[in-house]
Amino acid sequence: MAAGKELSARRREKRDRWVASGHEAYPIGFPGRSTTEQIRTLAGALAPGTTADGDTRRVAGRVQVVREVGENAFLPIRDGTGQVQLHLRAPHMGEASFREALAVIDGGDIVGAEGVPERTRRGEPSLLVSSVSILAKALLPPPEKWHGLKDPEARLRQRYVDLFTSPETYQTFLARSVIVRELRRYLDDRGFYEVETPVLGRVASGAAARPFLTHYNYLDEDYKLRISLELPLKRLIVGGFDGVYEIGKVFRNEDLDSTHIPEFTEVELYWAYADYEDVARLIEGLFHHLAGVAGRFLPEETGRAILTDLTPPFGRIDFIEALERESGLTHVLDRTPDELRALAREAGARIGPETPPGTCLDKLFAHFVEAKLDQPTFVLDHPVATTPLAHRHRSKPGRVERFELYYHGTELVNAYSELNDPDDQEARFREQLREPVEEAYAYDSDFVEAMRYGMPPTGGLGFGIDRLVMALLGAASIKDVVLFPPTRARAAENSRPPNGPAPE
Repeated sequence: MAAGKELSARRREKRDRWVASGHEAYPIGFPGRSTTEQIRTLAGALAPGTTADGDTRRVAGRVQVVREVGENAFLPIRDGTGQVQLHLRAPHMGEASFREALAVIDGGDIVGAEGVPERTRRGEPSLLVSSVSILAKALLPPPEKWHGLKDPEARLRQRYVDLFTSPETYQTFLARSVIVRELRRYLDDRGFYEVETPVLGRVASGAAARPFLTHYNYLDEDYKLRISLELPLKRLIVGGFDGVYEIGKVFRNEDLDSTHIPEFTEVELYWAYADYEDVARLIEGLFHHLAGVAGRFLPEETGRAILTDLTPPFGRIDFIEALERESGLTHVLDRTPDELRALAREAGARIGPETPPGTCLDKLFAHFVEAKLDQPTFVLDHPVATTPLAHRHRSKPGRVERFELYYHGTELVNAYSELNDPDDQEARFREQLREPVEEAYAYDSDFVEAMRYGMPPTGGLGFGIDRLVMALLGAASIKDVVLFPPTRARAAENSRPPNGPAPE
């Protein structure tokens, strides 16, 4: 800690010296900037040992390291497009300017430079600098001489440092942004409209999960953060939209593990006059397209393998048939609630004395089947007890028209032919209310009333952006693809006085 304070003090002294000599340490803007990628391209086209005389360029970025070799200095800088080397030469800049720059610039500083593209004698694309200035003096040094943050918790807590010290981390989140952009484009091109619905509501329904609670001061009412996007979007189908989707945050007050996070980004889509077969074809096309997008950010062989995996058609299995085949159980739909609870306990699930049958069936399927679904596979036609919002199957009694898509043993998508019978919907909500568990579907009377005005046959789907990006990029944990996942507070944060500064 003492060494860190000493380094910070030295950097402050350099900043003050730079300012005292008539410069700004934190100027506004840097117009006319070329990217590092553009400079590399221009310089890379030159012969070794030559410069693009007359083609003056300006470039800016974060200094990675400062290497001084006699009357030359080499400063690799990085921006959002990549990295390029600044080449400072005392005879070119002038001895005084050269020495002044090296006396105050450290690794981690944001600098701007002007000069001409150059390819050094060793062939390195560079900018031969005529002038350089500090755009933001870094008062804290980068960790471990740019080897990056090693502590996993520190990487999550200080994601901003992880991003500028780890090109791999930066590429992951650049890939995520491009994947989401392409997802929007794919749906927009097929006639779906993106909408926004409330994050706060009186009822948190559409899933079986514990909500986060808050209080609406003006209305003096308790509100909940949404756990799903489903019911507001279905109201829009009632209102006359033929196809809508939303990409937004949902909040479930539950555990944090490698594939679950309490605050996550979900996509939900509803498509009037479609069914779950239409939705399955949409998902096959969308995921194949996104696999191609993700491949731009992966090693060629890895990207090709994922694109091959996600080439339609995907595999298909029946929920009950797969469960009975893998478990050796028979007639699971005819089992009593007590029998299902006992079977789930034998499979290692934590089951209470009144856990509903649908939960038990889901636990059994997870235990016996999920891990074996390595290739993209639609699991079709779930029991009615597992799914209160799906339409009853047109030919399989006791089932609903639902699929889940699994890949590498993880559920990626949940989709239905949506229930549009208001009386059946009300009955299923009320049946859920009789189940004495906290994670039951909440009864939303306004949604049932909306359905009574007439909801067309509809296909719907939902999936988490975070899990999808994990699957496409091969990430080991959901925390690796979420910019700012929740972490435990540090002792200094816990001891900070209200509205006061952090302790030294």
